[in-house]
Amino acid sequence: QLQLVESGGGLVQPGGSLRLSCVVSGFTLDQYSIGWFRQAPGKEREGLSCSSGSSTHYADSVKGRFTISKDNAKNTIYLQMNSLKPEDTGTYYCAAVGYGRRCDLGMDYWGKGTLVTVSS
Repeated sequence: QLQLVESGGGLVQPGGSLRLSCVVSGFTLDQYSIGWFRQAPGKEREGLSCSSGSSTHYADSVKGRFTISKDNAKNTIYLQMNSLKPEDTGTYYCAAVGYGRRCDLGMDYWGKGTLVTVSS
């Protein structure tokens, strides 16, 4: 059974940093494209990044502030978030779709999300 479990969310002040983790089971990171998404209160879900193999694409809203890294041995993909802003507040999800497929065309498997609140 394919599963994704996010962790690492919490309350952080503007300008601060957080690192989110997404542990996958039932598959390996090199078998699927992995995306990070967020949904702010009252807003539509937004795609933040999409990783396939060694290639990662970022949304303009997070480019230069957010970075993806992977630990294949731990089957974990990380989202390092720096220079956080109040508008980064939301529930963050990782999701998987077949390797090489674009994350903006629909994901097949989703985690339950982790809440990030950026506030002073």
